[in-house]
Amino acid sequence: MTTLWVDAPTGLAGDMLLAGLLDLGIPISAIEEPLNSLGLAGCYRIDVAEARSGGLRGKRVSVTGLEVQPPHRHWADIRQQIVEASLPTSLKDRVLAVFTALAEAESTVHGSSMESVHFHEVGAVDALVDVVGVCAALDQLNPSRIFCSPLPAGRGTVRTAHGLLPVPVPAVLELARRHQVPLQQSPHAPEGELVTPTGLALMAVWADRFVPPARFTPALVGVGLGHRELDRPNLVRLILETADQDSTDQELADAPRWQSLVVQEAWLDDATPEDLALLMERLREAGAVDVAAHPLVMKKGRCGHGVIALVEEDVAERVRQVWFNAGTSIGVRERRQGRWLLPRRSGLLDTPWGMLPAKQVKRPDGRLTVKPEADDLELMSRRTDCSVADLRAAAVAAPFISEADWSW
Repeated sequence: MTTLWVDAPTGLAGDMLLAGLLDLGIPISAIEEPLNSLGLAGCYRIDVAEARSGGLRGKRVSVTGLEVQPPHRHWADIRQQIVEASLPTSLKDRVLAVFTALAEAESTVHGSSMESVHFHEVGAVDALVDVVGVCAALDQLNPSRIFCSPLPAGRGTVRTAHGLLPVPVPAVLELARRHQVPLQQSPHAPEGELVTPTGLALMAVWADRFVPPARFTPALVGVGLGHRELDRPNLVRLILETADQDSTDQELADAPRWQSLVVQEAWLDDATPEDLALLMERLREAGAVDVAAHPLVMKKGRCGHGVIALVEEDVAERVRQVWFNAGTSIGVRERRQGRWLLPRRSGLLDTPWGMLPAKQVKRPDGRLTVKPEADDLELMSRRTDCSVADLRAAAVAAPFISEADWSW
């Protein structure tokens, strides 16, 4: 099993990703062969150089177009070129997915159909090299999962073929909206465009989650440098973790797993019981892992309630909005925390009264414990006229049946 973490503290562009993958050891031939299959042989030159940014080393990629009169490529032209190329199916699907994401974003921000989208930057040969090259390199690397850090939004303006645009540029905003990619805003970020549409589209298609991994043991690190001079190193780090498959399978089967969470909390002294119930339900619907409430004595001796939501980081912003839109609080506390989870799976207990849904848990000492679901115990009690206590006692000896995989 391999995990790839894309750490992009100063932003993301296709050439930076490509440079980082080459620095990880992907051979240049893995990139050039699919490009040649697209009929681009002789249309470009890739220069890979060992370089420095802010005193840190890495690789920098420069792509030069060699076409005397570069064609104006539209989405329909690019799609046909990809479909007709003799590429492996997995690679072809990913390349098409990236360009489709770009075409959808461009058509939305310009108010045109996808077929008529004219890619000023994206259709250029260097963008084709970036997209196809990164997809080919990741296809060869074949990580089991990809984490990408939340990306900096940048600030200010940037000059493009459409004129002076605000940062993040409209296509980046649309990609982030469509694919629910978190963008971090900070007054301390470097000025200018930090994330390009091509870089964001690549991660929108490839990344499994936009959060740093909770724990990580690096095996290889590839560093890709950007071309802009910033007040800090301008780089993306591709951090690869590899593990022996047998040991990884055993760990997944037996070991507790750490889950990083955001704890959101508010103390309420002006919410009715109905208000509390509605707020807690809305928090769960928005993606909270768990929601709980407890009584409090607050200022001026008022009785109130503390409401706590456990939230995964990639949905924290969405859940945060629920507090303000569905609750009475004018503020929400947040802290980062985590929890250890034991492996568990769902199944059925074969009781004399029928099948009873239950959950099986694997303990660190190897024991397997089973607990029937409370709601299903109550339903069976009503159906059989047996008490819940009697059913629970009988369930302890019932065989547990499950074909489900272990999860956390």
